[in-house]
Amino acid sequence: MSLKRPVLPNAPAHVHLMGIGGTGISALAGLFHSTGVRVSGSDQSIYPPVSDFLNDLGIHVMEGYYAGNLQPPPDLVVVGNVIRRTNPEAIAMVESGIPYASLPESLNQYFIKDNVCLVVTGTHGKTTVSSMLAWILHENGLDPSFVIGGIANNFESNYRLGKGSFFIVEGDEYDTAYFDKRPKFLHYSPHIGLVTSCEFDHADIYDSLHTIQQQFLSFTYLIHEGGCLVANRDDATVRQIITKSKVSVKTYGTAAGADLVLASFQDTTKGMKLTILKDGVAEHSGTLPVMGVHNSLNVLAAVAASEAVGIEFSRALSSLESFNGVARRQQIVGEKSGILIIDDFAHHPTAVRETCAAVRSRFPNRRVVAVFEPRSNTSRRSVFQKLYVPAFLSADLIVLREPVHRDGSDESDIFNSHMLASDLNLRGKNAYAFEDTEGVLHYLLNSLKTGDVVLLMSNGSFDGLSLRLLGSLGENTR
Repeated sequence: MSLKRPVLPNAPAHVHLMGIGGTGISALAGLFHSTGVRVSGSDQSIYPPVSDFLNDLGIHVMEGYYAGNLQPPPDLVVVGNVIRRTNPEAIAMVESGIPYASLPESLNQYFIKDNVCLVVTGTHGKTTVSSMLAWILHENGLDPSFVIGGIANNFESNYRLGKGSFFIVEGDEYDTAYFDKRPKFLHYSPHIGLVTSCEFDHADIYDSLHTIQQQFLSFTYLIHEGGCLVANRDDATVRQIITKSKVSVKTYGTAAGADLVLASFQDTTKGMKLTILKDGVAEHSGTLPVMGVHNSLNVLAAVAASEAVGIEFSRALSSLESFNGVARRQQIVGEKSGILIIDDFAHHPTAVRETCAAVRSRFPNRRVVAVFEPRSNTSRRSVFQKLYVPAFLSADLIVLREPVHRDGSDESDIFNSHMLASDLNLRGKNAYAFEDTEGVLHYLLNSLKTGDVVLLMSNGSFDGLSLRLLGSLGENTR
């Protein structure tokens, strides 16, 4: 077995991506494909929208991980962070001496290089802010490139290789690969860095909020001299990070003292009506097509970063009037028989709380049915068991699925949906838990009524529940 890692090729003709179903690594696959490189990939299971996205590109995806997937040997293997050292394909890769790299290494080596790099980080909001930022730069003629952890609806893609000098990257705090346990965002060298929030998450790799905070602080030290840090002043942990910044800082938030202040907001059928103060002076009062206070703050983050690269405040804001959102971020799937279905990626208690509150605010006179699958490595653990109780209080009816059992899971540390339902019922809510998605679907079909808004939340496919539910209600007539 080769112990020394092979040198990466300067210009690979064939790249194979392991774990290609991830949103970030599928974007990298798209970038390679757009430059004429032959692209192949493998994954254990892959689902929309990424599966449809790769299929439309004509990228061949092999089901399962096998040594034979590396025949003939590619010039480069990109290893997603879902891959473990014991993966048979990973073992064959090392034994064969094929050059390999992580997602952020490959992105830096072959695409970012000498571009002006804008990196969006944070526990919440980074996909939406990245998408907003990409659209603002695009609308102002800067022709940016980007890699985003979701399908940006304006571009119908999670990647773009533009001709301009700006490259926008969604910086993930999760670990890089089995051979590199640093956060992905520490591989980048940003000119503009954004921190939208910093909360405890990823309990499978971090033991405390302090540990995560130190990683974000390390990220800010990577910002180029003369660059800029854009930060959410509402977040107490982010405020601590700001005090140690070695570059200039632009802040945003809801309280006085920030450079951009969300002074007032009102949810309407056309979007959020916002009043924004810049340096204490009212600069904007208008309506933008976003839902919820959290997305209104995402607007401020994207505008602040746009200003840092020279786009005038009002031009940045006006660009967002045509922003179409991100797939699976409060995405309206369809409506039938007066029942509206919304799909969302929320899985952390804060994200669940803000998403439920946003839907409640947008549809104040309709029953909100929150349907949740604890699927991420952290949401499947009991660490957030009690914090999910207040997260669902703005919903009228809560329907929960028990987490899927995974080999090697510590049963004493598994999240309990039935316990959460019981705790919610004690708080005066109507909540029910089911062992599987079939049980959830059956209950919904027998309980939903005209006027309901169904909010489905999972960081996975939820076994295709959104489309299955819509199909069972009848054909989409929106």
